[in-house]
Amino acid sequence: MEDEAEIYDGIRAQFPLTFGKQSKAQTSLEAIHNTTRRNTSATVSEKSSSAQDNNGLPSISSSSKAWLNSLRTSKNPNTHVSGDSGPSGITRDVDDGPRIGPPRPPTELKLKDDSDDNDDDDDAMVGPPPPPPRGEGSDDDEDDDGEMIGPPRPPPSSNLDDSDVEEEEYEENRYRIPQSNEIVLKGHTKVVSALAVDHTGSRVLSGSYDYTVRMYDFQGMNSRLQSFRQLEPFEGHQIRNLSWSPSADRFLCVTGSAQAKIYDRDGLTLGEFMKGDMYIRDLKNTKGHISGLTCGEWHPKNKETILTSSEDGSLRIWDVNDFKSQKQVIKPKLARPGRIPVTTCAWDREGKSIVGGMGDGSIQIWNLKPGWGSRPDIHVESSHSDDITALKFSSDGTILLSRSLDGSLKVWDLRQIKKPLKVFDDLPNNYAQTNIAFSPDEQLFLTGTSVEKESQTGGLLCLYDRTKLELVSRVGISTTSVVQCAWHSKLNQIFATTGDKSQGGTHILYDPTLSERGALVCVARAPRKKSVDDFEAKPVIHNPHALPLFRDAPSRKRQREKILKDPLKSHKPELPITGPGFGGRVGVTQGSLLTQYLMKQGGMIKETWMEEDPREAILKYADVAAKDPKFIAPAYSHTQPEPVFAKSDSEEEDK
Repeated sequence: MEDEAEIYDGIRAQFPLTFGKQSKAQTSLEAIHNTTRRNTSATVSEKSSSAQDNNGLPSISSSSKAWLNSLRTSKNPNTHVSGDSGPSGITRDVDDGPRIGPPRPPTELKLKDDSDDNDDDDDAMVGPPPPPPRGEGSDDDEDDDGEMIGPPRPPPSSNLDDSDVEEEEYEENRYRIPQSNEIVLKGHTKVVSALAVDHTGSRVLSGSYDYTVRMYDFQGMNSRLQSFRQLEPFEGHQIRNLSWSPSADRFLCVTGSAQAKIYDRDGLTLGEFMKGDMYIRDLKNTKGHISGLTCGEWHPKNKETILTSSEDGSLRIWDVNDFKSQKQVIKPKLARPGRIPVTTCAWDREGKSIVGGMGDGSIQIWNLKPGWGSRPDIHVESSHSDDITALKFSSDGTILLSRSLDGSLKVWDLRQIKKPLKVFDDLPNNYAQTNIAFSPDEQLFLTGTSVEKESQTGGLLCLYDRTKLELVSRVGISTTSVVQCAWHSKLNQIFATTGDKSQGGTHILYDPTLSERGALVCVARAPRKKSVDDFEAKPVIHNPHALPLFRDAPSRKRQREKILKDPLKSHKPELPITGPGFGGRVGVTQGSLLTQYLMKQGGMIKETWMEEDPREAILKYADVAAKDPKFIAPAYSHTQPEPVFAKSDSEEEDK
């Protein structure tokens, strides 16, 4: 054994001392989750106001800002902080750093020091500080160690009784809502209108009004929470819905265009469906939708079938293997002739029924059976006073939830659908993609609310009890509207998309003691440190057409106009002078130059050509030219005929 130890020591001596050692101590999971902790005891108004102050913390919850400030002060060695209780029950200690006791952890997760000597020490404490003693006969005296795990009891001055606190905790624990921590997936510049989480819970898709789809992977994502791929299915068209296939190997993307697209798991385009002929009146004779899509869902069991709805007033069932034409066209029943858009559609859990929400507020359900057609099996007229934004079946097929732009959520019993079981009002909705979701055990259902213009509260996530049909909880998510929501069964995490005209994000609510994987994986993974090998010099790209040699000549229009105004450069003839004249020149009536003017005045220059006849002026040189020819006449003197000039008409008239 000693020889082996000597061998290992010899090998270790060949490496530097820093090899294999951490340059910085790793952050504990407890401290990591504390940074994303939400202030669950705050009211809705307090959450909305705290979210407005969240300027410098883009990827953590709004209630963590004060905690981070206290963490910075605790790192200062000159500052002595002892037993100071911060927000969310945080106890700071100079030696041990910040500590937070998780809500009701199991006994085996109780945090203690390694040494047994600290068991009797009163200063060694896990969790928030104990409440002040209320008397000798209190139950706290039965504690031998003096240690406490869990949130502290309210002070005596509080108006809340112990029974009320226990009832609230019981209600929250009974539903096991994972809302203690929160992270935000950012990247969109407008409201996130579509959300899809695959069945395994490893990948998240988010679509936005900024025309892009972002893909997030929990397994490959670190604490920076950045997407690994960005898609733009159709330029200039909003993303309206996203849906994974049952095998999670492909997903459907529905945009504002008339054609839906299919992508594989990595974001590569597999194809797009056919667009119909808009000049054909009968929609059953077209090979596809002729107007913008509103919704689309993959079949819950069959990975080859897709359902879409459109503004052209039809629902269509497609085969993924054939992009040229649909399998079935469904024309809803209308009260009057025309085209009313189908605003949303959905499958039931087994894929045996289809429901569609119409623009006139009606709900129509079709059962898929041999020989079925466009006539609905269930037709509810005027179920809502405005467009229906979402429809959701329960797993047992007895309950149907509907959400509308009229600000209401209605619960329908499919066995007696004439009247809704319950109507929940005061749920403002400004987006046509606001949906409804069930909890994994379907004891709860949840939906988001939009932000109104003069409202003081932000976007809320409202959770309702299915059996009691009453409000359970209202969770403040953001200062912007909450559009889409989902509660994943395997991760036990709640997803909520938010945004407005200038920003958008996907909030993920989780609980370290209740949730699994998902957000827990990526939050605890620190980004890899950059080394010298990661340095990449930015390439300098020289575009030849950007050089002055290849640059287009600037417009010369102004330069030409300037030259035309300059008499010297334009060689413009001098205009006649009117008036007395100047600069050696006199008026045009007396001549242009002074010398000419003087010669004319002295009689040396006589201009008679204005009064002479041109013919007479030429003929007076006829005798001289005949006697003394100089230029052309001598060459033709022998052959040139005798010129005969016509007599003047004026002479004949004179006779």
